[in-house]
Formats: sequence, structure tokens, C-alpha cells
Amino acid sequence: MFTGIIEEIAEIVSFKEEGGNLHFALKSRITNELKIDQSIAHNGVCLTVVDIDEEVYTVTAINETLQKSNLGSLKIGSKVNLERSVQVGARLDGHMVQGHVDQTAICIKAKEDQGSYIYTFQYKDSDNITVEKGSICVNGVSLTVIDSKDNVFSVAIIPYTFEHTNLHTVKVGTIVNLEFDILGKYISKMRIKNL
Repeated sequence: MFTGIIEEIAEIVSFKEEGGNLHFALKSRITNELKIDQSIAHNGVCLTVVDIDEEVYTVTAINETLQKSNLGSLKIGSKVNLERSVQVGARLDGHMVQGHVDQTAICIKAKEDQGSYIYTFQYKDSDNITVEKGSICVNGVSLTVIDSKDNVFSVAIIPYTFEHTNLHTVKVGTIVNLEFDILGKYISKMRIKNL
């Protein structure tokens, strides 16, 4: 379980393909605090640490994860948002995030707005929904939806979040990972069953 509050940014230093899987080696300032078998959200995708070598650690993404997320499009040098799982008894500062990316979206508009940043994203038609003032996880970052339409939503990002996550690299055309609010997913599923 995660909260969508980004702890660190890692840099991809190498890739290794194995069958349909892709092993990512990442360098991070928190590598020395990690352990094998630990779950960490990478751009919102929960992945398991499988190897640690000094400042570099390795995680593996299976084919399904690569198909549903932007991980397969990352390159050496790409910056990745990191969040370690929530500790029991800790405050939940963002919202309840599972680390299971539902789909990707494309940035269709990005602008600075009186000291904050407004991003608009479009995603393919699906059962997933957003609502104004509801939660959405973009590249693992817990955000509040400020405008919601069919398959399009906007979020406002404060300067701190802009500077301390990889959202500052997002521009028109950038593909991001989305995890929709878990309560919204259950409601959407119940609505479809009752139609």
C-alpha cells in the first residue's frame, strides 16, 4: 500500500531483457536503505527489489506491467518517481494507492498558472473514471482532479511537487501512468454489473 507522496527520484542506469520481462537497474540516494524483496512504487508501479549492488538496485517488470504502464518506454537516464510502501501506524498524507497502474494517458495540455502548473491528460476509453475533487495517481503522485470530462482530466500541481517529482519533465505528448481511485473503480464495476 502506498500514498502517492513521492520520496525520491531514481535514475535508470541500465536495462536487461529476459523473455517478456525487463530488468531495470536504478541509482538512488536511498539504495543503501533498501532490501531484497522490498516493494517500491516506480512511477506508481509496485515492483520488487531483486538485487542491490552498492548505489544501484534492480527491479523486474513483467510483460503485462510493461503493456499497461510507461515503464517500457523509459530510457537510460530517465528519472523515475519512487515511494516505499506505507509503514503501519504512519500518516496517510496522499490517498490510498495500490501501486497497480490501470492504464496510461497522454499529456494534451501543460501550462504555468500563477505559480502552479496545470496539466491536462487524455486516456483511452475504459471503465475508469475521474471526478472533480477526487484523487488520481499520475506517475505515482497523488493528485486532486480539478476538471473532469469523459476520458480527460486536469490536475493542478504546486511548485514543491513540480520540483521534487518527475512531473517537471512532463510536456505535451508525454505518456504517464494512471492509477484511478480504488473506490471509484469499485463503484464503476458495480454500476456496470447493474446495467
